[in-house]
Amino acid sequence: MSDNKWDQGPPDLDEVWKNFNKKINKFFGGNGIKSDLPSPEPLKIFFKFIIPIFLIIWTLSGFYIVDASERGVVLRFGKYLETTEPGPRWHIPWPVENVEVVNVSQIFTIEVGYRNSVKTKVLDEALMLTDDENIVDLQFAVQYIRSIPEDYLFFDRNPDLTVMQVAESTIREIVGKSKMDFVLYEGREQIASDAKVLMQNILDRYKTGITISQVTMQNAQPPEQVQAAFDDAVKANQDRERQINEGQAYYNDVVPKAEGTAARLVQQAEGYSERVVAAAEGETSRFLQVLREYKKAPVATRERLYVDTLQNVLKNSSKLLIDQKNNSNLLFLPLDKILDSVKSDSSNFLNSNNLSSNNNSRNDTSGSMDFKKSFERARDNFNTRNRDSR
Repeated sequence: MSDNKWDQGPPDLDEVWKNFNKKINKFFGGNGIKSDLPSPEPLKIFFKFIIPIFLIIWTLSGFYIVDASERGVVLRFGKYLETTEPGPRWHIPWPVENVEVVNVSQIFTIEVGYRNSVKTKVLDEALMLTDDENIVDLQFAVQYIRSIPEDYLFFDRNPDLTVMQVAESTIREIVGKSKMDFVLYEGREQIASDAKVLMQNILDRYKTGITISQVTMQNAQPPEQVQAAFDDAVKANQDRERQINEGQAYYNDVVPKAEGTAARLVQQAEGYSERVVAAAEGETSRFLQVLREYKKAPVATRERLYVDTLQNVLKNSSKLLIDQKNNSNLLFLPLDKILDSVKSDSSNFLNSNNLSSNNNSRNDTSGSMDFKKSFERARDNFNTRNRDSR
């Protein structure tokens, strides 16, 4: 039976055509009468209604709307034709033309060294070698936009993957030229800035149509295997910096005071020197003036000098006047005692006035009377001595 099947040969084309016509006739409402050609009525319906409706639908399918944040790239038979701006647009429908809409305002983010969270690390991407042959664990994010839609669609097969690869290679290049301390501490912002510039240059050479908006360093630390030892080293460095700061603070406190004291002593010494020199110059000038007067009148000058010297000597000494001519030891005028008595009485008077400010006016009167009595007593003693001497 199988042999007969293979012996029948290929199907008859006329028979196939007749079967096809029968099916078309039934589909368009044929009455089942056998005929080699479809009836003219279904064909009229097909050309009169079906084809125009199909053309209308096909024409309407060419309308499309481009949002404000998008751009439309029109392709004709797969070749770039134009880039359309936001708004309602129309193109020749498929298969002649088709449109690729690209969002040029949305910010896309790729993550290198982690996924979704810094704790979810990808060690193959995160571990990098520094210039001083240390290993650091870096996680960073890159944000970009598709600024040139035609370049984004045609010059790179997978631009988003290219951004990922360029970002990783760029960071590895910059980290490989930097020291470990620079990468972990003070150099984070500079590394991110340099990486942004270098990534943009590479992507522009590849014509990916992508613009890097920001590179953010999420985390930078030593590998977990040496984290404890590294923390101890960091703590030691912090202690060293703290001690240096304390020493600097002590220096800033002591040195200005010492410099101020030294400057004050120098100024005092200079003032003393100027004062002594000025006094010496003044004495010299006075001596020269006296010398000139002495040359003019030696006797008068000697007497003047003698009187001035006695005045200077006796000014601060106790003075007693006695009768030397009559060989008498009688004290004529104890001026020092009188002056001391007057001073003591006046001081007592002032003290009594201070105390009397809290007392009544009677105490004031008694204090003044005591002073008067003391003064009168001293005056009487002086008058009596004068009479005795006469």
